[in-house]
Amino acid sequence: MTAEATWPRGLIAEDEPLMAERLRRMLAELWPELDLVCIAQNGDDAIAFHAATPVDVMFLDIRMPGRTGLDVASLVLPGPQVVFTTAYDEHAIAAFDAGAIDYLLKPVVAERLARAVDRVRLRLATPSAIVDGEIERLMKTLTQALAPGAHRAPAFITWLRCSLGSTIRLVKVADVVYFESDSKYTRVVTTTGEGLVRIPIKDLLSGLDPAVFWQVHRATIVNIDAIDRVVRDGEERMRVHLKGRDENLTVSRAYLHLFRRD
Repeated sequence: MTAEATWPRGLIAEDEPLMAERLRRMLAELWPELDLVCIAQNGDDAIAFHAATPVDVMFLDIRMPGRTGLDVASLVLPGPQVVFTTAYDEHAIAAFDAGAIDYLLKPVVAERLARAVDRVRLRLATPSAIVDGEIERLMKTLTQALAPGAHRAPAFITWLRCSLGSTIRLVKVADVVYFESDSKYTRVVTTTGEGLVRIPIKDLLSGLDPAVFWQVHRATIVNIDAIDRVVRDGEERMRVHLKGRDENLTVSRAYLHLFRRD
């Protein structure tokens, strides 16, 4: 942290405005002391801003027009703490090789961002040798996990035990149309019926394949293969219409970026 700064200064580099705004709001809630001084739309602007007004932490998208997030990190490090955000997990090793302190997959969820914020705060407040040891262990674990032939646990949930009254059903996750949560249970809706599980939706999301299941609302996850069409419903909402079903699902403002046109 710069000696003259009262609060840590941060920068977001993200070429999708909705994603940048969502990340800004989440950081404002999770780290109110962070002075977010710049939201850059590409790597070149991020480099230029940091050269003129150095920041303490950067949240960098990896794939951006012009210089990538990896390019930015290679030019500014050592210096600010770097957290990468990307939809592509194949960049993980390169991200840590570039000096990242953390690596977040999109869509970024608050619980995972909170852990990244804690790690950055620790790095800003702790002698570098101590935190370097933590990053070295993290890098070693990640490298081993991604090594060819490494034994890995199943990546995603494949079956769920669902209850409906006194009946227990084993439901194949691939057959689920959508999940809908209330304060106590999560409904599991399939093409042939439904059941309930006592799993919070945020925990359920972490076990689902993000290429198949998208969170579209704080209480709803949908199987994208079950989507027939998405219709805009005002400026800040959309409706997901499902194949062969009468009900539709609300897409809240925080998740509109999933369906935006390129």
